[in-house]
Amino acid sequence: MQKTLFKKYLRVTSLIILISFFLLGLVMLVFVKSYWQDEKLDLLKRNATSIAEIAAGSATSVKEDNYILLDGEKMQAFMNAFSANIEADIFVTNRQGDSVLTAYGSGGAVNRTNFSENMMEKALLGPYSSMGDGDGIYDTPNYIVGVPVRVVNGDGTKSTIGAVFTAFSARSFNAYRDELVKMFALAAVAAFLVAFCISWLFSYKLVRPLRDMAIAARSFGQGNFSIRVPVTSQDEIGQLAAAFNNMATSLASGESVRRNFIANVSHELKTPMTTIAGFIDGILDGTIPPEKQSYYLKIVSQEVKRLSRLVRTMLDLSRIDSGELRLHPARFDLTNTILVALLSFEKSIEDKNIQVLGLENAESLYVDGDPDMIHQVVYNLIENAVKFTNEGGYIQLIIRDQPSCVSVAVKNSGAGIPADEIALIFDRFYKTDKSRSQDKNGMGLGLYIVRTIIKLHGGEITVQSVENEYCQFEFWIPKREEPPKPKTGKKDKELAKE
Repeated sequence: MQKTLFKKYLRVTSLIILISFFLLGLVMLVFVKSYWQDEKLDLLKRNATSIAEIAAGSATSVKEDNYILLDGEKMQAFMNAFSANIEADIFVTNRQGDSVLTAYGSGGAVNRTNFSENMMEKALLGPYSSMGDGDGIYDTPNYIVGVPVRVVNGDGTKSTIGAVFTAFSARSFNAYRDELVKMFALAAVAAFLVAFCISWLFSYKLVRPLRDMAIAARSFGQGNFSIRVPVTSQDEIGQLAAAFNNMATSLASGESVRRNFIANVSHELKTPMTTIAGFIDGILDGTIPPEKQSYYLKIVSQEVKRLSRLVRTMLDLSRIDSGELRLHPARFDLTNTILVALLSFEKSIEDKNIQVLGLENAESLYVDGDPDMIHQVVYNLIENAVKFTNEGGYIQLIIRDQPSCVSVAVKNSGAGIPADEIALIFDRFYKTDKSRSQDKNGMGLGLYIVRTIIKLHGGEITVQSVENEYCQFEFWIPKREEPPKPKTGKKDKELAKE
């Protein structure tokens, strides 16, 4: 049987409710028992004290320290009234423990009416209370309270002439407790059913989004990313559902990018390979005459270089994703790197009659960084500039040596980049103006790799563009702080001269 989260949560919740009811009932019974017992003992004590005061007031001395009770009928009437009112047995005894007057109201069987020496000693000394059979007076447990009967002598002193005992059967409390347990059990069952229903509904509502997520996840596993989970709350479950939907959107976007990437790579590989195979087959089978073979071999060379750039780009992307792209810093001439990259596009620049500006008075500028990676950055930026510069336009290269960094700007005339695409051009696989023929060979990885390389150097790259006027990419890399040169003293200068 499958153990679902709903069943687990409902089981745990029900168990917690049952334990709570049990503890509540236990605490309630203990509290009620303590309260009822204290109240009953206090009631017995107050009535015993009242009887003792009446008995002391009706006592008359026959001889010194020898008292008898007068008006026994009146005392008996008082005791009968008190006994019936509190449903308890009342005993008035002499100092030896023999009962002088008795009144029965508890309804329990009394075995004898004389009290033990132990009970008398405690009662004659002061208020005494216990719970038991009264040393054999009763067969069942009773609450028993004893108070002394003290009279005032002629000289003002007090003498204890006996004791008053009141006893209440514990059966009454047991019956009361049983009724209380029944009432609590009925109330607990009703409350548990209500709580169980509420817990069931709450558990179902709580687990339902998770079930929807599980269904959606299985759908994602089958390649369907269109399902979304309803967000019905703002709590953690709602936040999880929103995050799950965002993940689904990201997965759908990633799947779309992956498919486009595979299509682009397939196209990028197929086009040059088809061209290379066609021209080489034409040379081998004699379709291309010998005088034109050199021309077509140059095209084959260009396509091979194109494949090489594609493979390099893929390798760079793989190294970036795996975190294996590492810098190999060295000191190199940045101006020379720019000139070398620019010469790679000499033919394309001449074919489009592009004017190159900014290098007329360029001087050597040494920086610290990875020479190969910076060359790749400059190469990609110039390649984009040449690709999108209009016929007869210009490319301007600006090198700035600033106190804390060195910046390079590549600016070209042309259509520029739309304002709504500027924030996206550094994203992976993003291609601006996909309808233009100039960009049909790109995969949208060049600027992503450029930005990654610049960030590895601790710098940043930005872009500015005005449509139908120009586009400018500018990057900067920080300068390495050189350690301060040690100061040479007078003696060091003299030693240097020697």
